[in-house]
Amino acid sequence: MLPERIPMSSRSPLRGAAAAGLALLLALAADAAAPAAAQDAAGPVRIGVLSDMSGPFADQAGTGSVVAAQLAAEDFAKEAGDLKVEILSADHQNKPDIGLGIARRWLDQEGVSTIVDLPNSAVALAVANLMRERHRVALASSSMTSDLTGKACAPTTVQWVSDTWAQGSATARAITGRGLKSWYFLTVDYALGHALERDATAALKASGGSVKGSTKHPLNAGDFASPLLAAQGSGAQVLALADTGADMINAVKQAAEFGLMPDMRIAALFVQLSDIHALGLKAAQGLQFASGFYWDRTEATRAFGKRFGERMGGRMPTENHAGVYSSTLAYLRGVRDAGTIEGEKVLAVLRDKPINDPLFGPTTIRQDGRAVHDLFLFEVKTPAESKGPYDYYKLLATVPGDQAFRPMAEGGCPLVK
Repeated sequence: MLPERIPMSSRSPLRGAAAAGLALLLALAADAAAPAAAQDAAGPVRIGVLSDMSGPFADQAGTGSVVAAQLAAEDFAKEAGDLKVEILSADHQNKPDIGLGIARRWLDQEGVSTIVDLPNSAVALAVANLMRERHRVALASSSMTSDLTGKACAPTTVQWVSDTWAQGSATARAITGRGLKSWYFLTVDYALGHALERDATAALKASGGSVKGSTKHPLNAGDFASPLLAAQGSGAQVLALADTGADMINAVKQAAEFGLMPDMRIAALFVQLSDIHALGLKAAQGLQFASGFYWDRTEATRAFGKRFGERMGGRMPTENHAGVYSSTLAYLRGVRDAGTIEGEKVLAVLRDKPINDPLFGPTTIRQDGRAVHDLFLFEVKTPAESKGPYDYYKLLATVPGDQAFRPMAEGGCPLVK
């Protein structure tokens, strides 16, 4: 599938020598780091949105991520001078080899300076490693594996939104605190699922809980009868779903059909707004989970939701979409301030001071690449509590950023001294 290119020309009062100098620096940086990917004289900053456009994460990310990147480029245009921005997009089909091939082509032939979104942890890990080799920034805003800020950290990677350590820790602490301490895992068999189960298990055991069993399933599985029966027979109090998207939705629906509830509670370790919308409030009511973003939380998030919805037929943004917007806007400002697209230098600028992000609140980027901001514990409303479409969450608690994410010294990132 050929990537789509969406030009976003940025114009504002800053002109002349300053803008021309930055364009020259951008062109020189591209030539020095990747001769085959030289940029033209206008020096456009090309951003690649590498996403799942047709698979199980298409609603969480997909086309909405492209729209989010467009909105970030439009907002940056108000402060960018003559610097131009182009948005490219492509479908990685949840296959690391395809995602890596697209990324190489973008770098070598299209002059892309950063790649954003990256749902599917296996794809994200492969692309982030390539971007490190090419000294370009990987914005893993939709990838959940905590390895991106652990053993696979890189000086050119930023992980926005959340990760498996944060999701597992917050969810396990909340549920074990209610006395539900024996769990059975239903886990998608690739990097995301493995990391979710690993990190949730660590938090569960630290809270005095235990694991009764685990079943792995392939991505995009349709039939969960066998693992659900195994979970039911294990005697566990909680069925922990270490998957997301279509797999999580199908598992919840089939669990209801098999009558697992109310004897067994369901803990969804990675839920997004699109998943709740697909499930419906009747099936999803009462689910508790951690998230860094909800469109109806503040005036700023509601304003973003309105803009997003106008382009998406009334759909409200997921936290993945918010992560694409915020990381893209921060990156563009970093390029402007650093005067280069060299990844290490751009991230040095972004780590220099806190980012006042309208969607996630005050955000800092650590040495291991973790973007640190508050997380929130939400519960899905009952049908009677909801006032309309996408009015799905109620806020239970705020988890401060310094508590929400794994301590930097514990992640095993070789960049951390």
